[in-house]
Amino acid sequence: MQRITAPDGAHVVVHSTGTGPGLVVVHGGGVTIREYRRLVARLADRFTVHQYNRRGRADAAARREPYSVEQEIDDLGAVLAHTGARWAVGHSYGAFVVLRAALRLPLERIAVYDAPLRLAGRGMSTAFLDPAEAAVRAGNPARALAIVAAAVDPRNPASRLPLAVRTALTRAFLRTEVGRTMGALVGMTLAESRQIVAHEGPAEQYAGITAETLLISGAKAAPFFTETNDMLAAVLPHAHTLRVPGSPHNGIAAAPPALIDPLAAFFTTPTAGEVSR
Repeated sequence: MQRITAPDGAHVVVHSTGTGPGLVVVHGGGVTIREYRRLVARLADRFTVHQYNRRGRADAAARREPYSVEQEIDDLGAVLAHTGARWAVGHSYGAFVVLRAALRLPLERIAVYDAPLRLAGRGMSTAFLDPAEAAVRAGNPARALAIVAAAVDPRNPASRLPLAVRTALTRAFLRTEVGRTMGALVGMTLAESRQIVAHEGPAEQYAGITAETLLISGAKAAPFFTETNDMLAAVLPHAHTLRVPGSPHNGIAAAPPALIDPLAAFFTTPTAGEVSR
């Protein structure tokens, strides 16, 4: 564990494990690095995996207000500079951070799982934001999380239950360790979602990414994640897509072989350009 300094002077704590080339993992919204233990363990025999809790979490500095994804990019840039890593993996909102970062940071290879972008009016619906934010203001994180969960995974049978039932189920979930974390961070999760909306636009806005890019979606996640990847693959110059069989939105944390094997191969197989050099 090493404590480094971000461009604004705030601290970032980097947790590193494993051997091999450096790979930074950027976690999703509503969670911490703890949820990615299995992923890290299954990569650490081939990579030196670097993680850090994004701001507002344990061992991390507070967010600057007003919040902007730019501070996430600055923090990731500090981690890259400190570790020398040029590869990154991002999940959910962390995938959004990595894609935005790849437009201006020296990233050479990136992999993103279920990137929740809004491209040309398509992607995850934004109708959940106002009622979820109202629930947070009313001091009802269970209701807010129930609303968010249905938006992220609308095909889940539970998402079709009445909101009151979903809220009651979520209230029980909040008694678990992961649930307590998600409940405490739901306001931040919604602020992140607002950043995704603020950066809505054509897929071509990402065409400047020069890094080799692996666009991953879970086959059991909402279909709009795969649709987003297809739209990005059409404009990114060095993009590849992967749809992981049987994997839900949080499947990257479960780290099944169907994900880990092609992910590791993507980061270790030289491209034609690298071979020619």
